[in-house]
Amino acid sequence: MVPLWVDTKNFISITRTEDELSIVCIDKNIPNEIKSEKGWRVLKVEGPLDFSLIGILSKISGILAKEKISIFVVSTFDTDYILVKEESLENSIKVLSDNNINII
Repeated sequence: MVPLWVDTKNFISITRTEDELSIVCIDKNIPNEIKSEKGWRVLKVEGPLDFSLIGILSKISGILAKEKISIFVVSTFDTDYILVKEESLENSIKVLSDNNINII
């Protein structure tokens, strides 16, 4: 069940394992008592991406790693979402664009 504080009109990803429930969402409504890390922004890799394509995330993460930019990745059936800290957003978009990675 999705908690009521989750804004389901925007980007959201929910993963459940034996050990945890992880919700990635807009952080403005997350209650203070919820363990969270705020300040991430979402970059959508232009897709849909074919499953036969190899090394897309490796290329993206390598480009951002050279710039010392931390990432958090969420993938769906059609595309990948790269989350970067807000203070790295502008530089992330620039270096990816400079390397012909289309972000929408």
